[in-house]
Amino acid sequence: MPPQRQPLHRPERPVRQPHQARGRRRASHSLGAVLTEAVALLDEAGEPGLTFRALAERLGGGVGSIYWYISSKDELLDRAADHVLGDVLTAVEPVGGGDPVENIRTMAVTLFDAIVDRPWLGAYVMRDTGVQPNALAIYEKIGQQVMRLDLTPVQQFHAISAVVGFVLGIAADMGQEAPEAVRTGQADRADLFAQIVHQWRGLDPRRFPFVHHIVEEFAVHDDAVQFRAGLDLLLAGLRLQAGG
Repeated sequence: MPPQRQPLHRPERPVRQPHQARGRRRASHSLGAVLTEAVALLDEAGEPGLTFRALAERLGGGVGSIYWYISSKDELLDRAADHVLGDVLTAVEPVGGGDPVENIRTMAVTLFDAIVDRPWLGAYVMRDTGVQPNALAIYEKIGQQVMRLDLTPVQQFHAISAVVGFVLGIAADMGQEAPEAVRTGQADRADLFAQIVHQWRGLDPRRFPFVHHIVEEFAVHDDAVQFRAGLDLLLAGLRLQAGG
């Protein structure tokens, strides 16, 4: 089951401009450079590895230069997540005409693919749209396709909440931190997965008939295929609700 997430809908706030501390000398590097290096640190070491000191070392300046643009680590995480989503927004920009449900699927898959390879990213998407214009623009773009369906406003809101929540939840679930045995090199993911399959096959079929029924499918499943199958079920329901 995907982890529970905070509700996606929040009152809209004005987009905040990068923090600029009074009395400080302007940083020699740009906000884009700060966010690019922040994303690199997050990709390498996750959220614990992203510190202002480590980021300053990568940029070749002092910690104070980062505070010219960013006021806190929370803001840095939100802006770094949105920096990644800039590529997603560019990729889905041409999506528009034709079947709205297929358009929703295309954008959902593009968003999922961006998040699943970055385990840290899912927790910060749309966490604070005041500093995440790309996330808000993606949400709006999906929403405009939902508006083309014959649904009431509340049905449309529930539809986009279900789609975006499914994408973020499954991506976060699939991108969970590896178990300690994998992190320390004592085992690899394939070994651990084989152990789970072996355990499931050994369960009492009288107590776990369903697990025994699907275990061979589980043993050879592909996470990306599994995600797309679930998304298609969700979108089939959406199409049915919209009258075909």
